[in-house]
Amino acid sequence: MASLQSIRRRIKSVKNIQQITKAMKMVAAARLRRAQQAAIANRPYAKKMAEIVENVAAHVGDFKHPLLESHPEGKELFLIIASDKGLAGAYASNVFKEAVAHIPHKDAVDLITVGRKTEEHFRNRAYHIVKHYIGISEKPTFETARAIAAEITALYQSGRYSVVHIVYTRFISAIHSVPEMFQLLPFEGLTGREAPAAEEDPFAEDAVTENDADEDTMEASDYIFEPNAPEVMGYLLPQYLVTMIYAAQLQAAASELSSRMTAMSNATDNAAELNKKLDLQYNKVRQANITREISEIVGGAEALK
Repeated sequence: MASLQSIRRRIKSVKNIQQITKAMKMVAAARLRRAQQAAIANRPYAKKMAEIVENVAAHVGDFKHPLLESHPEGKELFLIIASDKGLAGAYASNVFKEAVAHIPHKDAVDLITVGRKTEEHFRNRAYHIVKHYIGISEKPTFETARAIAAEITALYQSGRYSVVHIVYTRFISAIHSVPEMFQLLPFEGLTGREAPAAEEDPFAEDAVTENDADEDTMEASDYIFEPNAPEVMGYLLPQYLVTMIYAAQLQAAASELSSRMTAMSNATDNAAELNKKLDLQYNKVRQANITREISEIVGGAEALK
């Protein structure tokens, strides 16, 4: 049976851990509010950008652009967005499982990783990483999204890659997020493929309000292109790429913080439950020691009679 001193030492250790996890939960909750607001505020912009590109694409006719070219002999390139730090439950591992599920063979793909955990996980498993970004998972900026888009554009235009995918986590609520993958290049819906259905929109909200439904049923108004549709499309395609990457980063940041908040909340609750068990064990050992000492005293008194 454990001694009172060892139980007291463990109780103190658990209480210290509980204080740390509680503080981390509060920090994650505060950061989550800002990240959630940014992710939700960006959704209409990303959705409208996709609508405009689709509308312009319908008017360009036989349009050629480096980002629409096909390289059937190239490898696949994956942009995988996860976390820089751990203590976020299964957030990072779920992203990795989603990516691996769509990777045919590690020799057939190259990776661009966002997050220290992402880079360490795939490098330790002998995947070829052409570029990695760290320190930006919780606080993505449009500048970093632009840098990633420029890197992807240069790699794709080199002809080395046939397709570029992005794997990230879509934020749904503070307690629910879903790892997803969609195609970045060549642009789906602009090269003869069918555009993704509305429910497959990577940045669509699960709940659709009545006003949103009314807007979706309205016919898209015609646009006036100046100077012409092909030039407008040539400008929009790079902007569309940056927008999609930035939107995915915002979704991933909110998902990471919500996962960390949930994980730290569970850890705090588990520490409190463990403390209750340790207190009970401590009282049992203390009572057993008292009973033993009383028995020794009574036995000694009886022996002196």
